[in-house]
Amino acid sequence: MTTLPDETLRKILNQIQQTAVSSQRAYNFAQQQMAAKQRERRIVQLTIDELSQLDNDTKMYKGVGKMFLMTPRKEMESELKAQEKELGDDLNNLAKKSKFLEKQFNDASGQLRDIFNTAPKQ
Repeated sequence: MTTLPDETLRKILNQIQQTAVSSQRAYNFAQQQMAAKQRERRIVQLTIDELSQLDNDTKMYKGVGKMFLMTPRKEMESELKAQEKELGDDLNNLAKKSKFLEKQFNDASGQLRDIFNTAPKQ
């Protein structure tokens, strides 16, 4: 193994460590977002289930700011299904991002481990 000047080695180690820390933070943030999206998706699914149990002639209202507007049942159901689909897509994207960030963190940690395990003992 070639020996690098101390300053160069320190810069490399610092860069790898920064990559590991930023990847870990981004991974944790992505996990939090996934949990929030899963909760939101579950709420939408429960709402769709509850609406399906109601009679077809039941009046439905949608909250808009501080007021409620009467909304046709088909429109309400289509909005909820579209929202559920969007949340599902967001969850898939966050899962992919999370896998990438986890791999990036593991790679950086592995590099640091390798560097310290192969460093000459002084």
